[in-house]
Amino acid sequence: MGTGNRPQVRRIVISGYYGFNNSGDEAVLRSILLALEEQGREQGVEIQPVVLSGDPAWTSRMYGVESVRRMHPGDLWKALRGSDGLISGGGSLLQDATSAKTIPYYTGVMKLAQLLGKPTFAYSQGIGPVNRRWMDPLIRGVMKRSAYVSVRDAESAALLGRIGVPADRIEVVPDPVMGLPLPAGAASADPGALRAGEPPVVGVSLRRWRGDGADLGRAAEALVALSKRMPVRLRFLPFHTPSDTETSEQVMERLRGRLGDESSAELAAPGDDPQQMLLAVSRCDALFGMRLHALIYAANQYVPMLGLSYDPKIDQFLHRLGQAPIGTTDRLDAEAFADAACSLLADREGWLAVHKPAIDELKRQSQRPAQQIVQLLRHTLLR
Repeated sequence: MGTGNRPQVRRIVISGYYGFNNSGDEAVLRSILLALEEQGREQGVEIQPVVLSGDPAWTSRMYGVESVRRMHPGDLWKALRGSDGLISGGGSLLQDATSAKTIPYYTGVMKLAQLLGKPTFAYSQGIGPVNRRWMDPLIRGVMKRSAYVSVRDAESAALLGRIGVPADRIEVVPDPVMGLPLPAGAASADPGALRAGEPPVVGVSLRRWRGDGADLGRAAEALVALSKRMPVRLRFLPFHTPSDTETSEQVMERLRGRLGDESSAELAAPGDDPQQMLLAVSRCDALFGMRLHALIYAANQYVPMLGLSYDPKIDQFLHRLGQAPIGTTDRLDAEAFADAACSLLADREGWLAVHKPAIDELKRQSQRPAQQIVQLLRHTLLR
């Protein structure tokens, strides 16, 4: 029972790929923390997060929350045992494309919480690809025992359904980063209005994927083709440091001496704070993105975008906006890219007229998981 008007406290462990200098995953964490704080305030519950991190000291400094070592069994056990529940939070946690260890780790954390009698919540998960069928029971077991399951696209829900998770237990919601605000005191820019007479800024977010680098070569050719059509200021945005920084520098080297007149290329350094990266994206006139969260940042700030697909999650997000990728890591036509980019830069308002309703709906729905989780926690307080 409550004491006066003082909010009840709930300690929630948050599991994800945090503390690894990946702006997209850090944005997921920041978005979850802000949404939980807002929904807790509205429902009279004080949420005290405990974040599992690859760098707990950094995570604590960045977000002002308690953080413990994600791979240390003693820390994990103590955090879960002293908690009121676990959020398995956001991002592409349950997939085996990057490693066969990923799914066993994240489902293992959820299973441990369940064995300790703690409610578990899947927060806007991106599920798949899952290529190893022996992973299916791991996912099915923890999801069927979770108090709340939300996924970030219909394809993830369908995959869970094929694995054996009942459809009526799965809610499809947006990626949490759709609700991430700009830093306090920062205003979203109206890109073209601030630089009348200057070349438009095109944000570029690339990652290494193909071992032979052919995808990056095609991306460079596409950017050269655009610069020959019109002056542009290419601003490379490294979402995962240091790897994206190195990739950006390699592509910029391919561009050296080849860009059209009055065009240029530069490397942005917005720092570790995901909201500062969001601000950097907001100051672009268009964005060419390979990283999923670069595209989500752009949608968040109504920046017209062209996506390069390396994974189904890129196609799935663009589909929710009514778009398709401009190319893939195996195929990208430089002239078709230049045509599309020029069209976006020439008619930003036209792009907004088509896509703003879908973006607004995703932004509106982005609070849904936090709302549901806090409500479930609140109901346990009233028993």
